[in-house]
Amino acid sequence: QVRLVEFGGGMVPTGGSLRLSCAASGGTFSTYTMGWFRKDRDFVAGISRRGGMTDYVDSVKGRFTISRDNGKNTVYLQMNNLKPEDTAVYYCAAQSWRPTIGKTASEYAFWGQGIQVTVSS
Repeated sequence: QVRLVEFGGGMVPTGGSLRLSCAASGGTFSTYTMGWFRKDRDFVAGISRRGGMTDYVDSVKGRFTISRDNGKNTVYLQMNNLKPEDTAVYYCAAQSWRPTIGKTASEYAFWGQGIQVTVSS
């Protein structure tokens, strides 16, 4: 059983930046593909087990960067040039290894509790 806890949410003005962190415990972090989702569990970004492969929803490409530190059991989401439409509850999730990064919530077995990100216009 993997436990995931998100940190780093908050409120920023349009154009601002935030970095979300997700700390994992209770499992072997490096064996999981990790993803970030928002709103109704819509895919935002994903990263492979060792970080060599990433994927993003088109609306965040060029603005968001997902990364991970397997030594710290943590995955990050750096969000730059934030827009009001990025306002949402963001969730991190863990997927048991597959050859591709899953883009649907049903592919992920473990979830954090979610954290609010608000971008003011």
